[in-house]
Amino acid sequence: MNTLSAGDAAPLFSLPDQDGNPVSLESLKGKKVLVYFYPKAMTPGCTVQAQGLRDIQNELQQNNVVVLGISPDAVKRLPKFIEKEQLNFTLLSDEDHAVADAFGVWGPKKFMGKEYDGIHRITFLIDEEGNVEQVFNKFKTKEHHLVILNYLNNGE
Repeated sequence: MNTLSAGDAAPLFSLPDQDGNPVSLESLKGKKVLVYFYPKAMTPGCTVQAQGLRDIQNELQQNNVVVLGISPDAVKRLPKFIEKEQLNFTLLSDEDHAVADAFGVWGPKKFMGKEYDGIHRITFLIDEEGNVEQVFNKFKTKEHHLVILNYLNNGE
């Protein structure tokens, strides 16, 4: 697993959103894009993380930040997650984990003694020109949104 770092060019991608419509990183040039990778919709940790981002949407918009949540979930699972949690941002389906591979967040994991390959919960802030501005990889799911806000407000 070779995770992108600050200063790297973000891989260009196009993935289907919760409605099956393609969303590309290139179409968002001129805005900051918060690309957050999460393992699976409607699981406890992913739900808490998504709720936090939902609740700070105004602050994110004030900072010209668009949120894209990416998981290996099928498109048909995403609208249920959005509706159930009243999410106010876009979710993308990366079923073959090609985009996760490109960002370096797909790799070996361990859960309850089992080893398997999966998505690592890592978030990237992409700047207006399409470069990685900041990588967030040390946070608890319930504090994820606070870490993002702290960076946006204080540069830390």
